[in-house]
Amino acid sequence: MTSITLGRRGLASLAAALGIAGTATAQPAWPRGPVRFIFPFTPGSAVDVVARLIAQDLAERLGQPFIVESRTGAGGSIGTEAAARARPDGDTFLVGSPGNMAINPAMMPNLTFDVSRDFAAVTHLVTFPQVLVVSPNLPARTLTELVAYSKANPGRLNYASSGVGATNHLAMEMLRAATGLEATHIPYRGGLVTVQAILSNDVQMCVEGILTLPPFLAENKVRAIAVTGATRSHLLPDVPAVAETVPGFDAGAWVMFFAPAGTPPAIIEKLSAETRTSLAKPGIRARLAELGATVTGTTPEEAATIHRQELLKWRRAVEVSGAAAG
Repeated sequence: MTSITLGRRGLASLAAALGIAGTATAQPAWPRGPVRFIFPFTPGSAVDVVARLIAQDLAERLGQPFIVESRTGAGGSIGTEAAARARPDGDTFLVGSPGNMAINPAMMPNLTFDVSRDFAAVTHLVTFPQVLVVSPNLPARTLTELVAYSKANPGRLNYASSGVGATNHLAMEMLRAATGLEATHIPYRGGLVTVQAILSNDVQMCVEGILTLPPFLAENKVRAIAVTGATRSHLLPDVPAVAETVPGFDAGAWVMFFAPAGTPPAIIEKLSAETRTSLAKPGIRARLAELGATVTGTTPEEAATIHRQELLKWRRAVEVSGAAAG
């Protein structure tokens, strides 16, 4: 009788153990197959390079293809909407930056998606500083001197951007609001055109991505006044951050991963952790340093907090600038 009783107990224990094991193994493994990151802008930008660098490392370590898929149009809204409408099964994510995940929502009231409701933040990867540069013909060598010169010479200064509502346009408007800098906006199409506008004396200043500037700085064709990120850039260590003059100022361009709302939290946590593992690798950090990026790497909760703050910040910039979608 005792042996039978023990047997039943043993079977019960075995069944319970199998039940627990079955529950654990019932959780879907991730990744199950190819994973795509929708990138809603034209390939080749620094943001695109970051996404592809991480995707390649994830593929090598996790044994499934990680594909960066460009889905362009409508200032990034087409690709962003496609990601919002994707099945929340862990097969599709979005590469987010200020343009599609903070500026467009402020400028385009008729978007068919809500970036706060339709997405869950996964991780904040990096931030790229931008740089305020001026014509070397200007006497100003510091931000304080530039502001003073603009006020002493009203109507004489123009600044270029790559378009109304572009990150560099709104960063300059943030700066103008914070310092009283007086300058008229001249929008162009494209990034490098803004620097060319300084070289041709059509404008006297612009905010531009840090990677495009070293050749012009080396030849003294433009002068770097300040970095728009929260801290100095390792690529331009002698150029002060705007925050050194205006405490708390930060208009860096960030890269974040987002998941369609409803994606299982376990998958979001897994992608966040694996991305942070990629960002910690010396080879990847070295490549990102070459690009001028400041590596962050955050938990989903931290990323969500950052995104909420960025939504408010860029919305205020849009309001100050008077920018509206054309």
